[in-house]
Amino acid sequence: MTKDHILALDQGTTSSRAMIFNQKGEIVSQAQKEFAQLYPQPGWVEHDPEAIWASQLETAQKVLTDSGLKPLRIAAIGVTNQRETTIVWDRETGVPIHNAIVWQCRRTAPMCDQIKADGFDQLIRDRTGLVVDAYFSGTKIAWLLDHVPGARERAERGQLAFGTVDTFLTWRLSGERLHITDVSNASRTLLYNIHNQSWDDEILEYLKIPPTLLPKVKPSSEVYGETETDLFGISVPLAGIAGDQQAATFGQACFRPGMAKNTYGTGCFLLLNTNGQAVPSNSGLLTTIGWKLGTLLPTTYCLEGSVFIAGAAVQWLRDELGMISQSHEIEDLASTVSDNGGVYIVPAFVGLGAPYWDPYARGTILGLTRGTTRGHLARATLEAIAYQTLDVLEAMRSDSGLSLEALRVDGGAARNDLLMQFQADILGVPVQRPTINETTALGAAFLAGLAVKLWPSLDAISKLWQREREFVPAISEDHRKTLHAQWKRAVERSRAWIEV
Repeated sequence: MTKDHILALDQGTTSSRAMIFNQKGEIVSQAQKEFAQLYPQPGWVEHDPEAIWASQLETAQKVLTDSGLKPLRIAAIGVTNQRETTIVWDRETGVPIHNAIVWQCRRTAPMCDQIKADGFDQLIRDRTGLVVDAYFSGTKIAWLLDHVPGARERAERGQLAFGTVDTFLTWRLSGERLHITDVSNASRTLLYNIHNQSWDDEILEYLKIPPTLLPKVKPSSEVYGETETDLFGISVPLAGIAGDQQAATFGQACFRPGMAKNTYGTGCFLLLNTNGQAVPSNSGLLTTIGWKLGTLLPTTYCLEGSVFIAGAAVQWLRDELGMISQSHEIEDLASTVSDNGGVYIVPAFVGLGAPYWDPYARGTILGLTRGTTRGHLARATLEAIAYQTLDVLEAMRSDSGLSLEALRVDGGAARNDLLMQFQADILGVPVQRPTINETTALGAAFLAGLAVKLWPSLDAISKLWQREREFVPAISEDHRKTLHAQWKRAVERSRAWIEV
């Protein structure tokens, strides 16, 4: 029987999804299941690892059933995941020692302040390409070892395993035979030297993290092993892993230097391909590994700007303020007004990411008048997503010297035509939306498919990418500058709101 389909597992911040793609890169079947978000304290965010696993396995089994395909038709599985989210579990029992600490969680901000006070942040920056921030996994691991009773002693005895979500899933999928991650996820831990591509002993020693806790780092496209037979009825090769944003960049076929994509999900993530160069940033961006294809090909690096709150701001309007009942309704509500009416919303609910990296910023609404309507608030929320993207893109232009001809977009909010038009207007470059919007899962599928030769080359994958619509800038440069200046004023008023 021909093995001509790929199963992609897309484990996200608010839901787990699974998709089956055929050889043309088309979606054959898909399933999604949400799971609970846990907020034990203000600024803290957790997930139940068992809920992550159960939801991901359920969706994987459901898409196989719904597709009508025999499992033998599945050539490989690709895994993509919410990055930086940290899980530590017992190697013997497989039971997590604590809830997963989510990438959004700010509990280790004081620890990051101490790293900076010690002057150790520059070494971390130079070796990992990352800024010292509570966003990343390293300080989350240190927190777990310090705060879960007995955890440090068990870790030092080699009894515990750490993983980002990809590692936890492949551990479970492989019947606890594989304790691995890929270079893209490793590069987001604050512990991985992206230049010599190894765990950094000096950083581990500083954070008091035993090396035995860490997974083996693999390329993003390689046959790592197989699944347990009882999960899908047969053993299926596990052949691709990438963090969600790197996977989306790969799924958007951004294979040449200077190509960029933005994913509009819970957060907002802009990645620029810098090819084989790890370009350092002077503008608050991250230098990160994009992917590595097998052991012989060179590593692809990217500049990345991470915005913490994007689609989550729309969820806030829906869930906390009750202004809409479903997220997609925001476009109609925002369209009831012709502009923002002078209202600016800075959704710094968990601080600000790139290029500001201010964990003490908080959400701000400015410019309210008696004439402000729900429509103005909805429009200002959408515009905030576009403005944050502009801030990141300007920093990328400064660091790399590369000019962007167009921005490829994906994610849930990329379906919002009003937002995409405003994004093109405020960026001053065309915004291109692909036919297949689920580029994160598609990227995982492409990585797995390359490893098992379902697709022979990057050129073959590039030919599968198709544009659904292009949004062209429609405002003047002077108008663009005026709008952006007002946004920058609003950002400054949100910064350093929490006093420490």
